[in-house]
Amino acid sequence: MSDALHIVLDDTAMAAAGQGNVLASRLIHRAHAEPGWFLYAPACALVEADRARPGTAEHLAALPGITVLDLDLSAALAVAGQATWAAAHSQYAALPTPERPDGAIIATTAPKRWEGEPVRVLDLNA
Repeated sequence: MSDALHIVLDDTAMAAAGQGNVLASRLIHRAHAEPGWFLYAPACALVEADRARPGTAEHLAALPGITVLDLDLSAALAVAGQATWAAAHSQYAALPTPERPDGAIIATTAPKRWEGEPVRVLDLNA
């Protein structure tokens, strides 16, 4: 188990950050200021967040503490069979990888969306 904290923002968390959600803002600050904190924005979720709140994608992509995750071939194959690309890319991004052996936590303002899915969730509504 790693001491690093890896968090994937889903589209709802990204839109909430743009609306001043305090918990989302704290995550962004920590990812920028503290070693071992990593924040990810899957490209498909970023697009959906920008549709919900125009300007979100450009703003988040400019922040130094956030890594935008491209839709590579393996992600595209995982996303293709799902109902929504935003949720599917977020879930795919939370899976364990060599860089994130324990996977990542999905930050969201819609935790019910993730019920029954094999992911860990951080509710930004708290």
